Amino acid sequence: MIDFRYHLVSIVAVFLALAIGIVLGSTELQGPTYNLLNQTTAKLQHEYDQASSQRDAAQQQADLGENYAQAVQPVVLHNLLAGQRLLIVTEPGAPASVVTAISNAAAQDAGATVTGQIALQSKFFDDSDTTLAGLNQTNLAMAQADGIVLNTGTTYQQQAAQVIASEILSKASGQPGTTSSAGQPDTNAQTMLSAYASEGFLTTSGQPSARATLTVLVTAQSAPPGGSADPLDQLLVPVAEELAANSSATVAAGVTTNSGAGSPIAVLRGSSAASKVSTVDNADLVIGQSVAIQALAALLEGGSPASYGIESGASAVAPNPAPTAGASVSPSATASKKNKK
Repeated sequence: MIDFRYHLVSIVAVFLALAIGIVLGSTELQGPTYNLLNQTTAKLQHEYDQASSQRDAAQQQADLGENYAQAVQPVVLHNLLAGQRLLIVTEPGAPASVVTAISNAAAQDAGATVTGQIALQSKFFDDSDTTLAGLNQTNLAMAQADGIVLNTGTTYQQQAAQVIASEILSKASGQPGTTSSAGQPDTNAQTMLSAYASEGFLTTSGQPSARATLTVLVTAQSAPPGGSADPLDQLLVPVAEELAANSSATVAAGVTTNSGAGSPIAVLRGSSAASKVSTVDNADLVIGQSVAIQALAALLEGGSPASYGIESGASAVAPNPAPTAGASVSPSATASKKNKK
């Protein structure tokens, strides 16, 4: 029969074995074990120091590149968009720093007038029955008020984009499709934007009701949780196409941390919008902001839409030769890159 003495002896034996192990580990095994651990630690520390040095050197080079891009940007972009009016449209989660930087580059360096910003809200991309019913009602009311024939066989979001784009955008003077002189505030457009804003589908700043000739669509900083199947990605394609159909040039701009697979930029590049909208995947960098402006100028000069940036889906870093006022440009064939494996 197992009694208390048995348990006591067992406990003593366990602690005795532990004590013997500690003694052996700290005496006979100390030398070899310590040396091995010391060598492994020294090797890992050396590898860490090397990686840190490489990181610091890469960051220093990146900073120098950004500083250089910032210094030459006024020269590179000088008057590229003179006489044009730019509207910025943002997806939910679009970084404000990118919006501000592109707006400043367009106005201060490229000579464009920035009319304002339309920030599409999460509700705009909501596909619940209640939200869609409300969006449909707003679409029908605004289309009827402004004599717009809504496209059939499309989503309510695309119909909303059709109404919005047709009211606030126009092609450059002298080009086919011009419906109104750019830059003139429009009462109907103000009423229309207020209707969508009051329902929570968008917000505005500046004067987006003044017709613009160009649009930059800034995508979200983080990839949608549903990837390419997420409404935020799926519905962005028809929105971009409507903006392109009603303006002289449209560019979609994303950031380097969110331009890979499943990102809005990747989805746009793999869709029908790729033949209508140029994309830039590094607009969080000064060079990407400059390229977004150059891409607009390239489209104005008759160039084909292209994918610019540093990610695997990009076909060129930038339009080449760099567009200048009055010069014809096209995406560089020599700047194309192989896709990352």
